[in-house]
Amino acid sequence: MELTEAMRTTGTCRYFRPDPVPDDVLYQAFDHARFGPQGGNRQPVRWVVVRDPARKQALQDLYLPLWKSYLAGIGDGTVNVGALPKTVRDADYFAEHFAQVPAIVVACAEIDGLHPTDLDLDRLSIVGGASVYPTVQNFCLALRGLGIGSALTTLLCQVEPQVRELLAIPEGFATAAHIGIGYPQQAFPVKLTRLPVEEIVAAETFDQPFFASTTV
Repeated sequence: MELTEAMRTTGTCRYFRPDPVPDDVLYQAFDHARFGPQGGNRQPVRWVVVRDPARKQALQDLYLPLWKSYLAGIGDGTVNVGALPKTVRDADYFAEHFAQVPAIVVACAEIDGLHPTDLDLDRLSIVGGASVYPTVQNFCLALRGLGIGSALTTLLCQVEPQVRELLAIPEGFATAAHIGIGYPQQAFPVKLTRLPVEEIVAAETFDQPFFASTTV
């Protein structure tokens, strides 16, 4: 698959066929993913592939209350997601069937391998993820090239101690994402809905558009 096609069509898959993802396919995806950029080449990312039905059910039992609380926030307006109603319904279906996804891949990060440079700022720290999420995105892109759908969620990071105990994740590692993967029930999207370039790129200062608007 051509790279830009993969980048433009790696959407969130929430409906999966029950077919297992073969080990050799997983190996290829992880092999490609490991070349994601990371600070100092510290390579902090580790993965746990969960296929056992009981463990997947335990993850769903943790996930579902978190999702339902988030869903309630969408309903009462306290959570703004900007998503279409169908997207929310699809996400609810995914949550209700989380344990039926063929595999749940947990991305972990060695905390000592991260170097967040924004800890002293008066805002949420995000820089530590720069050594984690490019590798995670590489994984999702690699899966797309192999015909595998993916759905990334971070809700379970709220209950990291329980997930750590369930999956025997050692101290010193954080959970960064949980990715449901499998062969999609439906065709991959042809085009994802994203803001146009004209609205997201500035020239020199944040308030000056780099590209002229093409809106008539």
